Amino acid sequence: MPYALREALSAFRRSPLLTGLSIVLIAFSLFVIGLFGLTAWNIGQAIRKVEEKVEIVAYLSDETTPAQLELAQQELRALPQVSELRYVTKTEAMAEAMAEMEEFREVFGDLENNPLPASLEVRLKPDARNTESVEKVVTRARAYGFVEDVRYGREWLDKIFTLRRIAAAGALVIGTAFGLVAAIIIATAVRIAVFARREEISIMRLVGATDGFVQRPFLLEGIITGLLGGALAAGLTYGAYRVLSAAMFRIEWLPGEWIFLVIAVGTAFGFLSSMVAVRRHLEEV
Repeated sequence: MPYALREALSAFRRSPLLTGLSIVLIAFSLFVIGLFGLTAWNIGQAIRKVEEKVEIVAYLSDETTPAQLELAQQELRALPQVSELRYVTKTEAMAEAMAEMEEFREVFGDLENNPLPASLEVRLKPDARNTESVEKVVTRARAYGFVEDVRYGREWLDKIFTLRRIAAAGALVIGTAFGLVAAIIIATAVRIAVFARREEISIMRLVGATDGFVQRPFLLEGIITGLLGGALAAGLTYGAYRVLSAAMFRIEWLPGEWIFLVIAVGTAFGFLSSMVAVRRHLEEV
């Protein structure tokens, strides 16, 4: 077994309490990030499902001619933001209204004339479900003289986009904050380990050991600590997911790459924090 790896593993045996505490604290820090990630992912999924229903409806006047209708459909379908366009006749509009509002079915049935207008229902591409793209399509639809009104739920659409921006900003801020906490925890553990072995390090340097040779066991120790902490955090996050799904409501589990990222982040924090701490203290030893 290489010297660096042997020394890193022996450090775990020499101070199991400190090592275990470091792993638990790192795991807890990353677990909080994992919980927030689980929340942010499910909020994002809910927002995406609502965004999929973003629809622009252009109501047509009764005097619209077939030629005008055909031209409007061709031009709207050609817009880069549009994924699907559906023409709804007056008869179809009435049938849909009766199906959706059963309590008014008798009222609709007693009407001599159909008061509902024909319409064009426009669905947008996934990358075009934003305020700017919606406004472009709405402006184009309103330009037709035979379009009486265009509806797209502007108020709730703006709220969706605002909520998405807030969720993204919150994830960045909170994730960064807890990431720094994890880095400080690892760095502190390594600094204690370096201090405890300062006499050994001094002897190694006296006999000609390079800084790289001295650093490697500590760096491996930080990597292993971060790796175990990240793996434990992933396990705790999965346990929380199962509890929430069983006790409250069904939520979606994180993508596999997110779990890999949690473990990778723990490992990277372990390495970087150890590197900074050991370099700083080697200068003092």
